[in-house]
Amino acid sequence: MSASQALGGQSRCGRAIGPSLDKIIKNAAWRKHSAIVAACKSALDKLETLPASDSTDPSSPLLGLCPADANLVLHPLVLALEAAYSKIAEPALECAFRLFSLNLVYAEIADSSDQSPAILKLIQAVCKSGGIGEEVIELAVLRVLLSAVRSPCVLIRGECLVHIVKTCYNIYLGGQNGISQICAKSVLAQIVLIVFTRAEADSIDVRFKTVSVAELLEFTDKNLNEASSIHVCQNFVNEVLDANDGAAKNKNLELSLASLAAQLQNGDAPLQKVDEKGEAGDGDSKVGGKLVSDTSKIREDGFLLFKNLCKLSMKFSSRDQSDDQILLRGKIVSLELLKVIMDNASPIWRNNERFLSAMKQFLCLSLLKNSALSVMAIFQLQCSIFMNLLTRFRSGLKAEIGIFFPMLVLRILENILQPSFLQKMTVLNLLDKFSQDSQIIIDIFVNYDCDVDAPNIFERIVNGLLKTAMGPPSGSATTLSPAQDATLRHESVKCLVSITKSMGSWMDQQLIVGVSNPPRGSESDSGTENHLTLNGEDGTLEDMDIHNNGSAESYDAVTLEQCRAFKIKLQKGIILFNRKPSMGIDFLISVKKIRGSPEDVAAFLKTTSGLSETMIGDYLGDREDFPLKVMHAYVDSFDFKGMDFGEAIRFFLRGFRLPGEAQKIDRIMEKFAERYCKCNPNSFTSADTAYVLAYSVIMLNTDAHNSMVKDKMSKADFIRNNRWIDDRKDLSEEFLSTLYDQIVKNEIKMSSDSAALESKQTNSEKALGASGLLIRHIQEQFKAKSGKSESIYHSVTDVAILRFMVEVCWGPMLATFSMTLDQSDDRLATAQCLQGFRFAIHVTAVMGMQTQRDAFMTSLGKFTYLHCAADMKQKNVDAVKAIISIAIEDGNHLQEAWEHILTCLSRIEHLQLLGEGAPTDASFLTSSNPETEEKIPKVGLSSLKKRGTIQNPAMMAVVRGGSYDSTTVGINASSLVTPEQIKNFISNLNLLDRQIGNFELNHVFAHSQMLNSEAIVAFVRALCKVSMSELQSPTDPRVFSLTKLVEIAHYNMNRIRLVWSRIWNVLSDFFVSVGLSENLSVAIFVMDSLSQLAMKILEREELANYNFQNEFLRPFAIIVQKSPSAEIRELIVRCISQMVLSRVNNVKSGWKSVFLVFTAAAADERKNIVLLAFETMEKIVREYFPYITETEITTFTDCVKCLLAFTTSRFNSDVSLNAIAFLRFCAVKLAEDGFISNEKSKDEGPGAGEVAGDRQGLGEKEENASYWIPLLAGLAKLTSDSRSTIRKSSLEVLFNILKDHGPLFSSQFWNAIYISVILPMFNYITPKPEKIQNDEEESPMPPARSSGVEENLWDSETYAVAAQGLVDLFVTFFDVVRSQLRGIVVVLTGFISNPVQGTASTGVTAMVRLADGLGRRLSDDEWRQIFAGLKETAESTVPGFVKLLGTMNNINLAHGSQMYDAEVYSDPGMSNDDIEEASLQTAGYVISRMKSHISVQLLIQQVVTDLYTSHPRSMSEGNASVILALFSSIASHAHWLNSEKPLLRKLQRACSVLELTDPPTLHFENVSRQNYLNFLKFIIRSAPALSQDMDIESQLVGLCVEVLKTYLGCMGTGLPKPAPAPQPSLHRILPLGAAVKEEVAARTPLVVSALKIATSFERERFRKHVRRLFPLLVDLLRSEHSSREVQLILTDILQSYGEPNENEYDGSICIVRFKENCSFDLHVPLGRYSHHPQPAHKMSKADEEEKKENPGVAILNPSFCIVISELGPEGFTGQMLTLSS
Repeated sequence: MSASQALGGQSRCGRAIGPSLDKIIKNAAWRKHSAIVAACKSALDKLETLPASDSTDPSSPLLGLCPADANLVLHPLVLALEAAYSKIAEPALECAFRLFSLNLVYAEIADSSDQSPAILKLIQAVCKSGGIGEEVIELAVLRVLLSAVRSPCVLIRGECLVHIVKTCYNIYLGGQNGISQICAKSVLAQIVLIVFTRAEADSIDVRFKTVSVAELLEFTDKNLNEASSIHVCQNFVNEVLDANDGAAKNKNLELSLASLAAQLQNGDAPLQKVDEKGEAGDGDSKVGGKLVSDTSKIREDGFLLFKNLCKLSMKFSSRDQSDDQILLRGKIVSLELLKVIMDNASPIWRNNERFLSAMKQFLCLSLLKNSALSVMAIFQLQCSIFMNLLTRFRSGLKAEIGIFFPMLVLRILENILQPSFLQKMTVLNLLDKFSQDSQIIIDIFVNYDCDVDAPNIFERIVNGLLKTAMGPPSGSATTLSPAQDATLRHESVKCLVSITKSMGSWMDQQLIVGVSNPPRGSESDSGTENHLTLNGEDGTLEDMDIHNNGSAESYDAVTLEQCRAFKIKLQKGIILFNRKPSMGIDFLISVKKIRGSPEDVAAFLKTTSGLSETMIGDYLGDREDFPLKVMHAYVDSFDFKGMDFGEAIRFFLRGFRLPGEAQKIDRIMEKFAERYCKCNPNSFTSADTAYVLAYSVIMLNTDAHNSMVKDKMSKADFIRNNRWIDDRKDLSEEFLSTLYDQIVKNEIKMSSDSAALESKQTNSEKALGASGLLIRHIQEQFKAKSGKSESIYHSVTDVAILRFMVEVCWGPMLATFSMTLDQSDDRLATAQCLQGFRFAIHVTAVMGMQTQRDAFMTSLGKFTYLHCAADMKQKNVDAVKAIISIAIEDGNHLQEAWEHILTCLSRIEHLQLLGEGAPTDASFLTSSNPETEEKIPKVGLSSLKKRGTIQNPAMMAVVRGGSYDSTTVGINASSLVTPEQIKNFISNLNLLDRQIGNFELNHVFAHSQMLNSEAIVAFVRALCKVSMSELQSPTDPRVFSLTKLVEIAHYNMNRIRLVWSRIWNVLSDFFVSVGLSENLSVAIFVMDSLSQLAMKILEREELANYNFQNEFLRPFAIIVQKSPSAEIRELIVRCISQMVLSRVNNVKSGWKSVFLVFTAAAADERKNIVLLAFETMEKIVREYFPYITETEITTFTDCVKCLLAFTTSRFNSDVSLNAIAFLRFCAVKLAEDGFISNEKSKDEGPGAGEVAGDRQGLGEKEENASYWIPLLAGLAKLTSDSRSTIRKSSLEVLFNILKDHGPLFSSQFWNAIYISVILPMFNYITPKPEKIQNDEEESPMPPARSSGVEENLWDSETYAVAAQGLVDLFVTFFDVVRSQLRGIVVVLTGFISNPVQGTASTGVTAMVRLADGLGRRLSDDEWRQIFAGLKETAESTVPGFVKLLGTMNNINLAHGSQMYDAEVYSDPGMSNDDIEEASLQTAGYVISRMKSHISVQLLIQQVVTDLYTSHPRSMSEGNASVILALFSSIASHAHWLNSEKPLLRKLQRACSVLELTDPPTLHFENVSRQNYLNFLKFIIRSAPALSQDMDIESQLVGLCVEVLKTYLGCMGTGLPKPAPAPQPSLHRILPLGAAVKEEVAARTPLVVSALKIATSFERERFRKHVRRLFPLLVDLLRSEHSSREVQLILTDILQSYGEPNENEYDGSICIVRFKENCSFDLHVPLGRYSHHPQPAHKMSKADEEEKKENPGVAILNPSFCIVISELGPEGFTGQMLTLSS
């Protein structure tokens, strides 16, 4: 043992190498291996001389040795390995393993390296020894190679690294047993993993993963896949790696590693540090296929290895060598190694341009070429690698994935008739794996389905899965067995479910995160720690940097929608084009996808993918004008400059396929020839030459490459065919010969339709691999893509993208899930379908896609089979469970879909009741009859089991079932259910009851309190609809949902007010609708439920100014108003009474609805309801009045309205009177509680409601006024009640309240009371001007008396009470309410002018009482208001009255039976009797109105007279003016009225016919003028100064003049107007008629009064007015018809104011001359004055002569005469003639 330890000396290298050298010496053949033995001894001797030092020499490959010693020591090992003798090779390999594993070798190894040639030779020798063929040697070689690559002190690069990989590769391919093969593959995988881990980190000393041997055998070598072999190989790899990890590292070793790193960095290719993005700092990438040297050595090695592996995988891709198993295994292992690289790739593969380019150029090409093979393992590896590319590198390989996906996945998926089962299963597994990654699904849709230039991958995936799930069409042949078909269907459903789930997961994540870039795991740190697995869930590094990469763009929903819409329309146009090109172009132009110019259409045809090349050729060859222009533009877009003619044709024809029609080819070739000659002007003499040659080339191409052509064209034939085409000259034979050779050797391949290729490949090709033609087509696509700019990879975080995805996939998903669930009874398949329904409903519900959500929900609801329980199965019960889960999980988003869920729950409960044998709800909700109840059998499960059949129609209908949409089960079918149906029904009920109990049902409703505000409203709305359907069932009404509504209300009662109000808005409408149901039992049940809720609500206190209680109790008010059922109304009144009296402390806004209920009850037709409601109101008002006033002001208003409603009770007058009394009680309580209105309030109180009437005059109202105004206004409204007792009582209570509490009111409030309460109460009294018919109307009729509310129902007693109360109240509070004087005056004048009997006198009395009560307190302005009011009243009635009189103009009243004028009444439909009757009726109305009018005018004068006589202090100048105007206007009006003689005569005739008294028009005139005279005298007498200021005397004289004139006119006498050359005539005295005598007699008192006024003047004053009076006095003297009173007063006037002229006294004649301002002399016989005129006497001659000479002389009476002579300017002239008797 000591000897062996001494071998090799004390150094570490010696201890590692010495024993192996000794073993080599012992095992070597002395003759054959003498050189080896000598070298070993020499090395041992050298090692024994070395000291035990670990000093390092950078130039030495071994630790502690100089370079020369190291070469000496390693040389025997190389020789031993090169000897190819296993006995000496084995210890040499063992020695090499120890050197590498113990980190004793320190070197950079490459073919071009001069630093460590010994180590390089050693590695080469190790690799060479692998060819010995023994298993032990192979394993030893693998150990050494792996240890060398693993060593952190050795950098193996370049060809050396490739050589090592190839050695392991060859060991795997040539291995003699499974162990060595598996170990070789594992070592290969581990080496690749180490190299690329270092390349990614750009460092030697890195941590890396250990390869998993079991995962390496996933796709291949399954025959070697034994547990023992895998375990052995895994231990083999682990031992090698552990040996390196366990090597001791001393300080010198650490320094050596640092020195190596420095050396590598300072070498020819500096080691670049990786920046944050994973890119080399300054290192260039592979550009244009050339390797730039400025790249780190480590990464250079990784790139080189990757490229070689890709080449190895493509080396044997020929179909002819596919049966060579060795070569095939080499291809497979290459792909497996590439898979290992991709599985463990770090972000540098995405971010480093060189690695990304390598994937695009080498890996993608490898996948493409290997797709031609039909080996399943290769296809599986391709799919696995493609999965890695899609998962990790999709952002950098967008275009490549867009090409591979249809070829690799969709091609297989869409093959329905003749697919390969294993291949399709692989594709489905691939789809299932990546569909579990939500981001991949979203990215595929965004970057391909929404990209115009990309295929619709997501849409094709979904449709392909749908086709697979549906299976082959019926009747079609397929290569699949039924089991395989079922498996594929199941897997496709599973994929669709995964896609749906991923969409929901992504949506939930985006909604939760709420940011555009959700947090992701670090990619650079986790890349080396991922397991070598395909599963994306287990550590696979996803391509998440697309959200952070600068090359990616973020999409929003709007942009995405625009792109998607653009692509859909473009694809539609392409489809149309491929059917009919012109139609497609027209469509695309119409939707503005392309412009309408030929150039734009040509560019579209040239650049757009998906167009049929055949159709492009047909369109370009069309002879129509626009396609011809497009063809020219298309050809002109090519640049043939510098191109050979054959090359130009080939280039030209690659974009389309020449049409088959010769004329079309001719047009295209003609344009091509022109373009070619234009680009190459020196090529041919003319374009004709190019045209003929082009045609000839096309013919040659067809002839040479068409298998149908037997006799091929020779070169000589081709040259001969083209003679003399160049302007009658020959083209060069060399040119034609070269052109011929080009065409024959290389066919001009025109473009073929890629869609047709794919379709053909998909549907007809039975081989697993893709066709060569398809591969070549895809290669062309790669080349085309490489020429274009890099496409941008888009990311999206807006969940609105799911709307477009759902629109694409919801139809196929619904069809798949529904069909599978309907046709399959497999528990796993149905479970997956139900999951799909759940996920789909989740996505559509959250996204608010109502149509799609309801479609999924409806389908799922139908599959519950609750509507036909006898046919239920376990899958239907599972569907019910799924619906319940959806309700719990997605309740916040279901909205209207809740109806389907709640309908299912209702049906479940119905079936459970039937299963329990409980009586149905209908037995409680229908009218009960004891006799019939006994006859109806109890139907339950027990009775079903006993009899086997049932006779109950409702139960039969349930067992038989119905349609899903029917809310009620029909019972029309007459057939009985079979025992089999009953058996199934019972079994299914038990099944349902075992799996779904009451807890599950109740959980849905209890969970409602977790719903958000929108969802709970939708939930309640849906539950109301379901409940309505239950209750409206004509045969089987149920209350399940109704009871749940009450529960829901309880559960959610603690929600915020805003939400609860929305809930109650729905519930309120429902309760009202059901409460008005014709089914009394249902309505009573609903009212009872509503009462329970109301009691619960009233338990909660409500803050002030909220309205929730009112909203809650409103259904009671609506139902009690509208319900036709007395039982319901009484129930509501009792419920409300109970609620209020028991919860009165909590009632706030609910008072409004309470009073509304009692208000409606007050008008009920049932006496007991009225009394019950009033009894409650009485208790409320008496005991709980403070609760009414403590809430809103309108609450008290509603209380008043309610009490007012009770005053209209028609059952008991005591109720009405008590209600009025309670109104007074309310006023007392208001005053006691301090609701007084004696201070001004800043804010205007709330309105008092409708009962307050017009309150425009309130102005700035006080808050407390809003309590009083409704109360007072309500009482005022009662004053118009039709019952006298109510009117009187309300008036008394109203004025008593105002008197009792008036001192508490402010002046502002008093004004409000008058404006809004008191004065409107008398609106009926103040007459409104009546609308009088126009004069043009033919037959005016008296207006009918208004009816209804506007009719005045007051009697004289009411008027008296009202007027007295009004005046007394005003007088009492005059100081406060004096501003309302005008209104009072208007009311009182209204009394006076009111036509009701007794009202006028009441008004007069009240006016006088008002004036007397106020007395001196009235100011001058206030007196003026009174007088002005009377004046306005008098004047206001005149216009209407005058217009009324005008209607008499159209009436012709004839005497006796004389007919009316036919022109006036020309209506042929009226007889003369009808016309006369109508005219008399009109005349009678006019007469009545005239009398009333005269009466009003006289009363007004009486009132004014009484006022100014009683209160003379009121006579100011202004007031006197108003009164003068009043008397003057009335007198003038009276005089006018009396002067209308034709009218009066008509009226007199009418009065005669109608037996009426004549209107007192003359009395009216006389009294009016008398009152006028009296007032003027009053002013003169009582106010001389005022009289003088107003010139009252002149007005008085003027009035007297008018009176005298009227009197004289009545008698037919008066001062005649002088006529030219008048002739004296003799006027004989004629007797007066009776009417005139009456009129004269009637006017005499007025004339006497006027003359007496004249006598009252003093002499001087009389002389002042004598000029106006004297002519009239003379006329009176001349009149023989004047009365004696007039004559006497005239005598007094003459005696008082006349003077006798003594110079002219002749003893028989007294001559009286008025000297001052008078031009007349009066001659009167002394002592003779006859009052009665004498008959006229015959005139004597002297008289006649006198008349001729003096025309001014009037001879009247022989007994006396008066001679009047005119006086000139100088006095009396001429002879005075006197005649004596």
